[in-house]
Amino acid sequence: MVAQIISFPEQKSSNKLAVSFRFLLSLYAIVPLCLLVLWLDSFGLDHAIRDMLPSSPSHFLLFQILFGTPHIIASNLLLLSHDEYLNAFKRKLMAMTLFIMVFFGIGSLFIPYRGLYIITACWTVYHVLKQQHGIAKAVCRLPNWAFYLQLWVSVSAGIFIYMGIFLKNSLEPGQAALVLEIASVLTAGLMISTLVCLRYVPSRFGLYFLWANTLLVVSSWYVYSQQYYFLAILMPRLVHDITAYSFYVTHDVNRHGEQAQNNLFKAAAAVRLPIWLVLPLLSFVLTYLLQAYGDDLVNLLLQTLFSTQIYKAVTLGLLGYLALMHYYTEAFVWASGSPLRRYIRFSGI
Repeated sequence: MVAQIISFPEQKSSNKLAVSFRFLLSLYAIVPLCLLVLWLDSFGLDHAIRDMLPSSPSHFLLFQILFGTPHIIASNLLLLSHDEYLNAFKRKLMAMTLFIMVFFGIGSLFIPYRGLYIITACWTVYHVLKQQHGIAKAVCRLPNWAFYLQLWVSVSAGIFIYMGIFLKNSLEPGQAALVLEIASVLTAGLMISTLVCLRYVPSRFGLYFLWANTLLVVSSWYVYSQQYYFLAILMPRLVHDITAYSFYVTHDVNRHGEQAQNNLFKAAAAVRLPIWLVLPLLSFVLTYLLQAYGDDLVNLLLQTLFSTQIYKAVTLGLLGYLALMHYYTEAFVWASGSPLRRYIRFSGI
């Protein structure tokens, strides 16, 4: 969510709920907690926790149900359930859908799978870190050159950390070592750039946010280098996803709190489901159903009707499409002047 830089346009006085910057900063507490787990496991439990955890978060169904996919589904539901938003962005949505079909559909016939995977990985890392740096700029007040220096060094380091984790089983030992070395150099560069940027941050609260984003990447690199791959992905994933939900819930409460304005929230009101719970609950339920049963159900129908099957039609095809749309739409749906932005205000600076 909110992949663009946060600004402060005129906000509706009727907005009762606010996105709290102090709450968003508190999410980074996952970083020292994960480091504490690593140190306790390394020095007290002989790596028992590392051996118990899956080698990749993608191998753990519960992780996929709790992180990543739910907020992607939630962001798409937010757009699809409001005719006003669909009408405002329909040309962009149609153009992006066509691009995805051509590039990832037809392109997959010519571009190697690893190439497509790396492209998607780069976009994923950029999306996650652009959100956090965009939010931080509102309180750090960095000049543009300093902001983009921090952003691109963070993204570059994050990409190599991500590839080192998710491609480790397909990399030769020398290749894996090279990926780690590049990630290490870029992480050191991020620390240096942060020290350079300190002088431009006007407030202590801004310094906290600046260091929070830096240490998020640095800690992910350190945990990755110690082969705690699950924890390395958990830290940025949790911060990113809960940050996204804070925007979605704030929007829903401010728009539908007094009177439901679409069929989804009218149905929720009929069963007395709290407004703030509608999108999170629905997105988690849909994630579970799609991840656990989606592929089997689609293949059962295809086998019955057409005597054929499609490999991971839901978990790779549908959810992959929704993820790419999420990365794209979040770059503009929360921008100043967007119809969604009218229902967001901020507090806690």
